[in-house]
Amino acid sequence: NTHKTPYPIPETTPTNISHIVFGIGGATKTWQSKKHYIESWWSPNVTRGFLFLDEAPIRYLPWPPTSPPVRVSSAHKGVPYTVRMARVVEETFKEEKGGGVRWYVMADDDTVFLPENLVEVLKKYDHNGYYYVGMNSESIISNSLFSFGMGFGGAGFALSYPLVELLVKNLDGCLKKYHGYHGSDHILQSCMADLGVSLTQERGLLAAHPQAPMVSLHHLDAVEPLFPTMDRLQSLNHLMKAAKTDQSRLFQQSICYDHPKDWTFSLSWGYSLHIYEKILPPSVLQVPLQTFGEWRKGAKPAFMVNTRGLSKDPCEIPHTFYFDSVVDSRGRGNPEEVIMSYVRKLPRRLPPCLASGNQSAHDVEKILVISPVTRLETEGRRRECCEIVQVDKADVRTIKLRPCTKDEIME
Repeated sequence: NTHKTPYPIPETTPTNISHIVFGIGGATKTWQSKKHYIESWWSPNVTRGFLFLDEAPIRYLPWPPTSPPVRVSSAHKGVPYTVRMARVVEETFKEEKGGGVRWYVMADDDTVFLPENLVEVLKKYDHNGYYYVGMNSESIISNSLFSFGMGFGGAGFALSYPLVELLVKNLDGCLKKYHGYHGSDHILQSCMADLGVSLTQERGLLAAHPQAPMVSLHHLDAVEPLFPTMDRLQSLNHLMKAAKTDQSRLFQQSICYDHPKDWTFSLSWGYSLHIYEKILPPSVLQVPLQTFGEWRKGAKPAFMVNTRGLSKDPCEIPHTFYFDSVVDSRGRGNPEEVIMSYVRKLPRRLPPCLASGNQSAHDVEKILVISPVTRLETEGRRRECCEIVQVDKADVRTIKLRPCTKDEIME
């Protein structure tokens, strides 16, 4: 009997990480190159779930405690890869016997989660309802080939307990009906449609920095390392240092201005900071620079978001500084603040912007960012404002994040 009844939990208890079970699909052949993605966010004895592989990982035994408990998929021989991956939902449901489950989160072995942010997203929903929470692709052609109403598996998608219970009861017939579909996430989306449940979209899954918690990243091995002078693994571990300090602010954008110099500061918290030698409004800056390529080259339009093209105009291309270190987790003795440094890693190799006599930011080598230690709430809130608080040296600037005042405008 695979039916499980969650142990009674007072409905006033907010969803936490113990209520979430992860079902992760992978392949033994590629595990060695994928495991660091999972181990970057997996917390033994805290996160719950299983990694399902296609074959016994004999060469990797004894199995490390830093990875999720491993299982071999019961249906793998002679079964299409997509069907095996779709079965991970069922196998996770049957395998997890701890009780108290509210959500099942399905993902690939190279999905990187921010668990605290995932919890914040899921606690908004009634886990007693039928919820399929995920996000479509940022690539138009991927959505067109599969479905604009599909939660892409690499981003991870969350299914409420009642939905998984119903899905598992009907999975055999569903897989027989849709087994020819190209992706397991497309199969499961079709199964959910048969049950009368459509996708609830959450932008932080898979997406770039929207005004929403960053929940997951995927395909990091298909792009350049996130930080210059580091390889992919070093970059991921470096990013997770920022995430460990404050997951809620990771990649969140703040904008402030140095009007005497005609400079614009645009911060992507925990990742990078741009100085433009020109005053640019938030309506422009919230559109990302296209420093990334199409998933399928030549597809036009390529993205589900607007982008700004790269030019050689020194007034349009910023000086870029990357997250370097947590200077002080208690803001120079202030327990309400954290200080992080962003440093220039590469020269801009452009002349100064000469519009209106703007001053060059060429000499700036480091920027200190002071931010509150309180969790950043984004639902129904404004972006954080920031201000230049001091000029330490000619090559160092300090900015401070704070809540915007009631009538404040970012300009």
